[in-house]
Amino acid sequence: MSNQVLAGVDIGGTKTAVVLSLEPPQTLTRLAFPTCPEEGPGFAIKSIVESLKKSFSSQGLAPADLAGIGISCGGPLDPVRGLIQSPPNLPTWEEVPICHILQTEFGAPCYLENDANAGALAEAWFGAGRGANNLVFLTMGTGLGAGLILDGQLHCGSSHAAGEIGHVRLTSYGPSGHGKVGSVEGWASGGGMAQVARMYAKSAALRGEDTALSREPAIVITARDVAEAAKAGDSIARAVVRVVGERLGEAMAILIDLINPECIVVGGLALRFGEDLLGPARAIVKRDALYSSAERCRIVPAALGEQIGDVAALCAAIKGLWRVPRPSPRAE
Repeated sequence: MSNQVLAGVDIGGTKTAVVLSLEPPQTLTRLAFPTCPEEGPGFAIKSIVESLKKSFSSQGLAPADLAGIGISCGGPLDPVRGLIQSPPNLPTWEEVPICHILQTEFGAPCYLENDANAGALAEAWFGAGRGANNLVFLTMGTGLGAGLILDGQLHCGSSHAAGEIGHVRLTSYGPSGHGKVGSVEGWASGGGMAQVARMYAKSAALRGEDTALSREPAIVITARDVAEAAKAGDSIARAVVRVVGERLGEAMAILIDLINPECIVVGGLALRFGEDLLGPARAIVKRDALYSSAERCRIVPAALGEQIGDVAALCAAIKGLWRVPRPSPRAE
């Protein structure tokens, strides 16, 4: 078993998960805990170290069995130097040398990757994008970013910032995301959906409409509230999901025209809203994107589902160690 085990660490603003695997995407163990960014990086890093040690012990393993550690985290970050550089959801994590810390603790190589890039690898190697040489993975969580697989290779860009479609401005008005009013992230992310819902709920309340969302204080509405209300048939919630899907489709059309991918895989909200979100997106893609490119592009939810963060972290380790599996042809 020596030097065969991979560890994955998926660091998010709300929670962090630690997994061990002998054969990704399957996992041997999984431990999760609150990240607590308000406590600074020390709290989470201590929990990561303790969780890895606990995971080794539960499987009768030792750190010597560890081949490498992969870390998936939102940017900005420096994957070459292994630094986390104050992501919006981890504002207290300033130039944190996470790879150096874990390498020193466990004596195994450690690799850091942007969560969108790692998610793209996960879906390309093990999920809905298997067999695709040109793929876009959209995170669509609290924020929105893209991981790009171009001609079979992960595309990172000159400063490791490729794929920031969330920063592109769609409109001169509307919700704000990625520091920009009317941006893709403002319209088509979990945080953006909450903003759109608040605007729609406020307008509905002013018109005297009595719906589940219009009765909520606008300041507390979240994407989860929208999902629950839409499932119950709330008209305002369904309108919010439709408009977010349409804005998502506008962003997809831009990506399709620029990159000409075979597949766009959507995580996050697509898993929660399904075709209610992706249906309107596909309709806009059909309207806006070049016909020949749109016809070649599948738009699908992430096949790895809620497991994607764990597998993405393991893929960061696989990429770093060059243990890259050959993508399997997609089953028709």
